[in-house]
Amino acid sequence: MLGAIRGISQMISYEMALTVVLLPIILLTSSLNYKDVIYLQNIASWHLFTLLPLSVCFLICALAETNRVPFDLIEAEAELVAGYNVEYGGFLFAFLFISEYASIMLMSLLFVIFFLGGSEL
Repeated sequence: MLGAIRGISQMISYEMALTVVLLPIILLTSSLNYKDVIYLQNIASWHLFTLLPLSVCFLICALAETNRVPFDLIEAEAELVAGYNVEYGGFLFAFLFISEYASIMLMSLLFVIFFLGGSEL
């Protein structure tokens, strides 16, 4: 019960921070289209240089959203011994970790698109 409350509060708080971080980028590009964001960064400079504090905030929020260290407090040590790691086995355990690493890849992709100029397609 407490782990669920910790998880929900962490997700809500960092998703709100991610939204606030992305608003200036949307205002700079005047678009929600990824191609427009990438195109503007290829013409001018990367947003990493111009919006350095926001990129650091996005990186911290991405670590928290994906439950990476030091934001992995959702699972307590007692829950790691007798929690979902024990209950899921085989394919369910593999799918659980594949989904966690897919979310890491998604956040990395968003960081590259919004702050490192993306890739021209």
